[in-house]
Amino acid sequence: MNEAETRAEHIDPALAAAGWGKVEGSRVRREYPITLGRLEGAGRRGKALSADYVLEYRNTKLAVVEAKAWDKALTEGVGQAKDYAAKLAVRFTYASNGQGIYGIDMQTGAEGELKAYPTPEELWALSFATPNAWRDRFAAVPFEDRGGFFQGRYYQDIAVERVLAALAAGRKRILLTLATGTGKTFIAFQIAWKLFHSRWNLNDWKCAEEPTRRPRVLFLADRNILADQAFNAFSAFPDDALVRIAPDDIRKKGKVPKNGSIFFTIFQTFMSGADGAPYFGDYPPDFFDFIVIDECHRGGANDEGNWRGILDYFAPAVQLGLTATPKRKDNVDTYAYFGEPVFVYSLKDGINDGYLTPFRVRQIATTLDDYVFTPDDTVVEGEIEAGKRYEEADFNRIIEIREREKKRVEIFMGQIDQREKTLVFCANQTHALVIRDLVNQLKTSTDPNYCQRVTADDGALGEQWLRDFQDNEKSIPTILTTSQKLSTGVDARNVRNIVLLRPVNSMIEFKQIIGRGTRLFDGKDYFTIYDFVRAHHHFNDVEWDGEPIEPDIPYPPPAPRLPPEAREPDPDDRQPPRRRVKVKLADGKARHIQHMMATSFWHPDGTPMSAAQFMEALFGKLPEFFGDEDELRALWSAPDTRRKLLAGLAEKGFGADQLAEMQKLIDAEKSDLFDVLAHVGYALEPLTREERAAKAKTLIGGHFSDRQRSFLDFVLSHYVSVGVEELDQSKLTPLLKLKYHDSIADAVADLGRPDEIGKVFSGFQRYLYVDQS
Repeated sequence: MNEAETRAEHIDPALAAAGWGKVEGSRVRREYPITLGRLEGAGRRGKALSADYVLEYRNTKLAVVEAKAWDKALTEGVGQAKDYAAKLAVRFTYASNGQGIYGIDMQTGAEGELKAYPTPEELWALSFATPNAWRDRFAAVPFEDRGGFFQGRYYQDIAVERVLAALAAGRKRILLTLATGTGKTFIAFQIAWKLFHSRWNLNDWKCAEEPTRRPRVLFLADRNILADQAFNAFSAFPDDALVRIAPDDIRKKGKVPKNGSIFFTIFQTFMSGADGAPYFGDYPPDFFDFIVIDECHRGGANDEGNWRGILDYFAPAVQLGLTATPKRKDNVDTYAYFGEPVFVYSLKDGINDGYLTPFRVRQIATTLDDYVFTPDDTVVEGEIEAGKRYEEADFNRIIEIREREKKRVEIFMGQIDQREKTLVFCANQTHALVIRDLVNQLKTSTDPNYCQRVTADDGALGEQWLRDFQDNEKSIPTILTTSQKLSTGVDARNVRNIVLLRPVNSMIEFKQIIGRGTRLFDGKDYFTIYDFVRAHHHFNDVEWDGEPIEPDIPYPPPAPRLPPEAREPDPDDRQPPRRRVKVKLADGKARHIQHMMATSFWHPDGTPMSAAQFMEALFGKLPEFFGDEDELRALWSAPDTRRKLLAGLAEKGFGADQLAEMQKLIDAEKSDLFDVLAHVGYALEPLTREERAAKAKTLIGGHFSDRQRSFLDFVLSHYVSVGVEELDQSKLTPLLKLKYHDSIADAVADLGRPDEIGKVFSGFQRYLYVDQS
């Protein structure tokens, strides 16, 4: 029996005999999707992970079952069973070939053969030996799944369960650390959903009796767009349960709203109020049962931050912090306030699972990255400091050279596809205005609204431009320039390029900016960072999105207090007024600003690599795929084995996009990908595709008929102009249609039966790769 038959005839009945799918509240999920598979380029993904069976009871995943065919060893699936159980964070996992059951306890390490699967109640008792009434109440509430049409991602379910477990255990301060784009707001929604329907609240959570009221939950953000996004994401709740706290409504009604269950506001609204009395003081300190602090690293948990008073005032509430940044020196007080996170899901995890988009980095240096005044330049405004070397941090703050900015815009506009949505991070609001104007002057688009600035000064109009940019159905504006406003929390899924024209001051800030591009979108295989400011040194963190580590330096100085007005602050507001020096370059200098560009590569474990390191890593992996040059030639010479080789390399992090970048580095863009592998593995000099095709033509003459040679010449011309992908078996029919003007019948009449044509197409390819040395 094959695996499908083994499952149907033996494993399914064994599960049913134990009550799975029959006992009320139990469920068997088949082919349960765990990961999507890492994006590898050209619309391809790495291998996705899915479990044969996931056993659920009381809306809780309790175990995995990995099935193998009847003739396989009983423990053949143990490795996968353990891997999937670890991913799903379940304690028990099983492997079966239909003839027996092999069980593993992931907590104690105990494993061995079993006579039967445990029943749902037995497995629940094994998983949760200590009774807890609130855990059971939370479990009784299903995840909100939009009527069965939606399933949360595995790590989102784990995050929800970890928070609820902490709540059930009586913890008052809870932290979740998940990379940007992984759905923290969705997680907060599911937590609130379970609290709402289980009627958890601070008054009743210690009582044995049934709870008396629904909870009051506050979602607290620091920007209106984040509070609005969350409000919209919670739309499954009854309308009368949701309340958006806004200063205009408070002033109109003369009081803060109190009728509702789920409240949304921003720190700035709570800090404002009549006669200097903040609005949050109009609520009793114990009014809210549960508070979600979005992007909590940005001030709410700061020991000296102006907004910390809000959290201190509502100290009786359970407070959940959401952050996208692991513990570093910049946010250590966030972790001190909330404690260690109950769950961490990193950028690296998200990219490797296929839930986040990978990125590549183009590092760009110009001959005017820094500047020393010389007398042939003209000081247009202000006073220049003779002999001073102005560096990146000085530009557009104390000195401005428009020709320098124009050159940078010319460079990135020449590199990007100008139809792709792009974010440009500038030194400040004035700089963002300059870059907006330069982009619009240099664009190929005819739309006057192609590029817009979105900063604090742009107000409601800027917010509208941002909403249009976020709308995937709209292409205008295509580029937004900003300083700080868009560095966090903006959900724009189709961002393809991020341009850094200002220094990035920390690893945390860098991660936040990267998060603008990591969200998935159809047809988006990666996004590109154009780094003009050496931000790439922030990539080289040994804990790159790994577990948070204890910082080895003291707390940072207190953050500056922000004004309490109900408006969203911009860091530019805190810059002392300063008259910039404006310099006009001598004509010759302006025309001869040069630039260099380098590309960073990324290891599957999420760490950045130089081109040399990438080549070393590739060199180290090649022996896993072929033993010598002859085997490489043999594998590459046949479409089926070539495809398997490329798929295997892609799974190891060496996909077609990465190999194409390597082609550029070894000056082999007109060569075959075979030449990249042969150069890295055996130091062979690359041949161009044109050279390979010419040599192949001399070899195939005596092996094929005139008509076959005519078709193969046609194929070779496409190979030369496009690349080795034209030799894939899937391209045979399109090539025949192109050659014979959509008449396959003519092709058969000319070249023979379809199976013979297939043999000709695959068979001639070995002459392209034969060793002629």
